[in-house]
Amino acid sequence: MTQIDFLQDMHGKTKRDYVARVTQFDKAECATIAKRFGAEYWDGPRQYGYGGYRYDGRWRPLADKLAAHYGIRPGERLLDVGCGKGFLLYELAQSVPGLEVFGLDISEYGIANAKPEVKPHLAVGTAKALPFPTDSFDVVISLGTLHNLPPEDSVAAFAEIERVGRSERKYVMVESFRNERERANLMYWQLTCESLLSPATWAWMMGQAGYHGDHGFIYFE
Repeated sequence: MTQIDFLQDMHGKTKRDYVARVTQFDKAECATIAKRFGAEYWDGPRQYGYGGYRYDGRWRPLADKLAAHYGIRPGERLLDVGCGKGFLLYELAQSVPGLEVFGLDISEYGIANAKPEVKPHLAVGTAKALPFPTDSFDVVISLGTLHNLPPEDSVAAFAEIERVGRSERKYVMVESFRNERERANLMYWQLTCESLLSPATWAWMMGQAGYHGDHGFIYFE
């Protein structure tokens, strides 16, 4: 397993008032609503999630990085576990014309409101039991998803990603922390995180799952 941080620079550009997250709103109520992964989470007020998640092209640079790093080629099959509205999948299909893209997400609302160009290739489902045969995909990615599962389900999801990918071209990114400040910021900011773990603990869980792909983290600095 190799740690590769494709996303921290992008993640760090968003300004966050961590304290306001817990003083201006009822954090427990907001988290309860966010965990439905419905309209409020994607397109409702910011305290419930994204505050309006619309296509704006921001994912194209990441798609290009992934395509170049993993040597993704036309005709290959790529799965995004936790694809949301499919924006990254759309960009990957643009970056590598001829790539077959597939996505899975727990959110019925996210899939129903996905980018039209990739929507036919998306399905509602859970990461801990992927509805695909073994060795179905050349590349498997999962960005910002597995920390939303409790630890036992996260281990199952890593094992499932390993199972459906026919090569070691796999990449999983989760939220984590390197110090007490980042731990506190993550606790203040998160709404849906069920596995709030250090990088060392995440690495242990990947080992328990027999996961051999790459991984990365985002930190709340």
